[in-house]
Amino acid sequence: MIRVCLFLVLLTVAGCSSNTEKTATSPNIIWLVAEDQSPDFFPMYGDKTVSLPHLEALAKDGITFNNAYAPVPVCAPARSSLITGMYPTSLGTHNMRTYNAYREENQPSIGIPSYSPLVPENIRMFTEYLRAAGYYCTNNAKEDYNFKKVASAWDESNKTAHWKNRAPDQAFFAVFNFNSAHESQIWGQADQPLLVAPESVPVPPILPDHPIVRKDLAVNYSNLIRMDQQIGKIIAELKAANLYDNSIIFFYGDHGGPFPRYKRALYETGLRVPLVIKFPENKNAGSTTESLISFIDFAPTVLSLAGVTPPAYMQGKALFGTNKSATPRKFIFASSDRFDEQVDRLRAVRHGRFKYIKNFNPNISNALPVSYRQQMPMMQLMDSLWKEKALTKNVAAWFETPKPLEELYDIEQDPFELINLADQALHQDTLRFLRQSLETWMLETQDLGAVPEKELLKQWFPNGKIPVLAPLKIVEKEGQLTLSHPQKDVTIVWKSPEAKAWKVYGQPLAADLQFTAKAVRIGYEDSPILSH
Repeated sequence: MIRVCLFLVLLTVAGCSSNTEKTATSPNIIWLVAEDQSPDFFPMYGDKTVSLPHLEALAKDGITFNNAYAPVPVCAPARSSLITGMYPTSLGTHNMRTYNAYREENQPSIGIPSYSPLVPENIRMFTEYLRAAGYYCTNNAKEDYNFKKVASAWDESNKTAHWKNRAPDQAFFAVFNFNSAHESQIWGQADQPLLVAPESVPVPPILPDHPIVRKDLAVNYSNLIRMDQQIGKIIAELKAANLYDNSIIFFYGDHGGPFPRYKRALYETGLRVPLVIKFPENKNAGSTTESLISFIDFAPTVLSLAGVTPPAYMQGKALFGTNKSATPRKFIFASSDRFDEQVDRLRAVRHGRFKYIKNFNPNISNALPVSYRQQMPMMQLMDSLWKEKALTKNVAAWFETPKPLEELYDIEQDPFELINLADQALHQDTLRFLRQSLETWMLETQDLGAVPEKELLKQWFPNGKIPVLAPLKIVEKEGQLTLSHPQKDVTIVWKSPEAKAWKVYGQPLAADLQFTAKAVRIGYEDSPILSH
C-alpha cells in the first residue's frame, strides 16, 4: 500500500458554519466500533489468520492508521473521551466504571456507588454540536460513557437507532457498536463452532502456548469473522442507499484486545487500536499512516469534518476538515486507575519510538484479580501456572511484584514491551524527557488520579446527593418565547408533545407552540420539566 503522512493528506470536505442548517452536501459520518480488539488480529495489519473481507475492502477504500490509541485500556473511560474530546483524567471519568447502568449497585465491596462525575464547566457530548448544526445523530446501541447521558446528545440511542429515520436529505452521524468481539464473548461463545482451528492461531509471546490459550484465541478470531459479517450488512445498506461513496466511515476498536495483558494494560496491547477511515470518493484509498492519533482527537475531527468549529475547551486536535490543526500530534498520554473492584494507578506517555510508564503502586501486581476477567479460561490457566511457577519469563513478568517504578520501552525494537530500558545508561536522556513530559501533562490537564475516588465524591456531592438544576425561566415578547437558565453551562432542550427526541434549543419558540423543555448538564439531575 502507498504510505502517506497523515498531515500531508489533502482533504477538502464541503462544510458549513456551526450556525448553518446541514444539507445533503454535508458529509454523512459513520462510526463502526469493535469492542476489545487490537490491530494485531486484523488482516490489514498483517495478521492473515482469518479473512475479514468487509473490513479488508473498507481498508482498500480508506486510510489505515498504524498508531491510533485509546487513552485508557478499558471501555467506559475510553468512551468518555470519544464523546467529549477530553482526557478521562480531566473529566473525572478515569475509573472503570463510575456510572453503572448494568447493575443496581456499582462496587459495594469497596464502597463505590454508581455516579456521574461532575465534569468541568461547559463540557458537552460533542453530538450536541452536530445536532445544533442540523445533523441527525444516532447511536446503536451501547452508551457506557462513564456518566449518565444527557438528552441533548442523540436523536436516537437504542437497539433500533438508524440513519434511515432522519428527514429527507438530512446529514447524519451514526454509531454502530459490535459487542460480538467483546471480552465476555471469549467465554460467552466458547461452546459455539470455531471458525478457525486452534492449532493454526499465532500465540503472542506474552501468553502461554497452551491448548486453553489457543482455544480462547480461536474464539476471538471466530468472533471477528462474525463481527465482519455484521459490518458488511451496514456497509451494504449504505451502498444500497447510494450513501457509501460520499460518506466518511470510521472503523475502530474501543481499546486493546480482550485478553490478559491486553485489556486494562498500559502496554501497546491494551492501548493501541485498529483504525480505518474512508473518506468521500475514497480519497487516498489503500494508504497507511504512522501519525499518532488519540481518542480525544475524534470529537474535534468529526466536528471539523462536518464544518463545525470545535469548542476551545476540547483537548484533542482536529486532524481533518475545515478546522484541521496546523500541528501534528507528538505525544500519546494514557492512564490506568480503578478497574471494577481493583484499584491501582499508572500513567504512560509515548513519543516517537519510545513508551514510558510510571507505576505509582509498585507493590501491586499488574495481574489484578478483576473478578470479571476471572471468568476467562485463559486467565484461570495463567493464575494456576503462576502459582505453580510454570510460566515462562515473558509471561510471568506481568504477575511479578514489585513492579519497577519506571518502565521504558523501544516500541519499534520491542513491540510487546518485554525489555525495560529504564536502568540503561544509554537511554537516560530519553527517560528524563518522557518523565518530565508526563509530569507536565498531568499538571496541565489537572489529572484527578492523585485524589482518592471517595474524596472526589465528597467534593462533587458534599451532601451525598446529586445536584439538581434549577428551573428554566421563560419570557414572552412579541409572540416569541425565550428560554434561559441561571447556570450558563447547561443545555436547554425541548420537544413537542408528539416527538420522541429532545431538540437542542437555539432560538426563541413561537408563543402558540405546545412543548415541554428542561435544562441538562453532565453530572446533574435535569431541571424540572417546563410545560407550555
